[in-house]
Amino acid sequence: MATNAALAEILLEIADLLDLGGEKFKPEAYRRAARSLQSLAEDVRAVADRGELATIPGVGDAISEKIREYLRDGRIEYYDRLRQQYPAGLLELMRLPGLGPKTARRFWLEVGVEGPQELKDAIAAGKLNGLKGFGPRKIELVRAALSAPAGSGRRATLVEAYDLAERIVAHLRATTPMESVAVAGSLRRRRETIGDIDILVTSRDPERVFDAFTAFPERRATRLRGSTKETIEVVSGVQVDLRVVAPEAFGAALQYFTGSKDHNVRLRTIARDHELKVNEYGVFRGEELIAGATEEDVYAALGLAFVPPEIRENQGEVELASLGRVPRLVEAPDLVGDLHVHLAAGAPTQEQNALVDRALERGLRHLGIVVDGVDGAKAGPIDALRARAAGRLMVLRAVEVEGWAAGSSGSAPPHDYRILRPGTESSPPSKTEKPPPGGFAVVAHLGTPDAPPDPVAAGTWARWALEGHAAMDIGPGWPEASIVRRHVEAGGLVHIPSSPPTDGGDRSLLALGTARRGWTTRERVINASAAPPLGGAASRPAKSR
Repeated sequence: MATNAALAEILLEIADLLDLGGEKFKPEAYRRAARSLQSLAEDVRAVADRGELATIPGVGDAISEKIREYLRDGRIEYYDRLRQQYPAGLLELMRLPGLGPKTARRFWLEVGVEGPQELKDAIAAGKLNGLKGFGPRKIELVRAALSAPAGSGRRATLVEAYDLAERIVAHLRATTPMESVAVAGSLRRRRETIGDIDILVTSRDPERVFDAFTAFPERRATRLRGSTKETIEVVSGVQVDLRVVAPEAFGAALQYFTGSKDHNVRLRTIARDHELKVNEYGVFRGEELIAGATEEDVYAALGLAFVPPEIRENQGEVELASLGRVPRLVEAPDLVGDLHVHLAAGAPTQEQNALVDRALERGLRHLGIVVDGVDGAKAGPIDALRARAAGRLMVLRAVEVEGWAAGSSGSAPPHDYRILRPGTESSPPSKTEKPPPGGFAVVAHLGTPDAPPDPVAAGTWARWALEGHAAMDIGPGWPEASIVRRHVEAGGLVHIPSSPPTDGGDRSLLALGTARRGWTTRERVINASAAPPLGGAASRPAKSR
């Protein structure tokens, strides 16, 4: 994993350096390859030894050669040459909130600025005054970026970004006249980390919307405010962009600002082939607007089936959409059970009954409960809950155990299946180690939202689960969705938590989003069938095609 991470960092810095040079397409190619390396479920050296670097998404011939050079020599000559072309301080400049490579390059070429301190000195000396595009307000924003607190512009975890976006949308709904509102960007695609949050609204009173956005209690600074867009930074350092768009362009704007960049480039190419133009305002034939109110209209105008936002990464989805063969990804109504619900030992009867009652209200067919802190003689609540749910809900007893081989000795309480908890410190099983006998298991708790597991370790656990009667739990701490995709395409099963937590919000949607981002269909989900396949491999659904 150390090799994967080191290579990914080099490729990302190559992308930044190419941005400084004004390259248009190469930077994103290197970033895509870097993202693939970050989520690679095995050491890249092993992939190279098999001669399979080209199977890594985004790794073509040129980048493959650079990876081989790094594995052979510990350096990449192309990277070294790029670093010598630019002052090191320019990379610091382009990473300041609101600047970017074009602005950093202009400061270098037109003002002679090579780093943050020189930029401060240039502003103090009035050297930016009169520079095209830099009026007093813009200069003040640059000054604010230079003095931004540590953490400004940082990436947020998916859970953190989701919760923040929920609070902002609730604030806007309560204080402004809006017709439509949607979260776009990488948060809508359910990426594992979020650079900034994009929110789109339609409203007859944009100024009132922006005033309410400015008044959001967690705002730390306003970075930009125009007639259609406002950018703020919240106290946690995350940037949020709010755009007010016309109703007839809402679908086009939602598609465009959802991305990904690679996906949108493909759509523009298809539009050009059909003598059309597609952008955030709609699909145009000449000057005529032919689609834009909904995303479905945008894709249909280009001759494509609708593509779910979670898989818009230019990884085969556009080709399938052109054939009308986009897979039907698992959806919330498909989840008819939850096999990983915890109940504290000694919980009041009212709390116990609430688990069953909420499951019945949501129309679930089965509920698997782990009673925390009990031994074999005290697993009593399950029997009472089964009686309460008789004929309406299948109540199952799960036991959560440490380590891959735990729970096979008969020391665990009576149970229908096991939740295997490797934990963040556990080593993955070797290729020769098999899942313990005695029924089905769900591998869970590989990490936490703030400390996801190493992708190599997670990939090993997923491959191990394929060998026996085990599914992988898609919950907090699951790593990159690319591992989910490899797992389900290999015939693996997953479990998606379907019950919202009791502390507010519905973060179960994030687990569903991660599964969808991994191209998971209903057939691969054990809690999407009326009777969960707990009897072992013989009861598994057939492999998706």
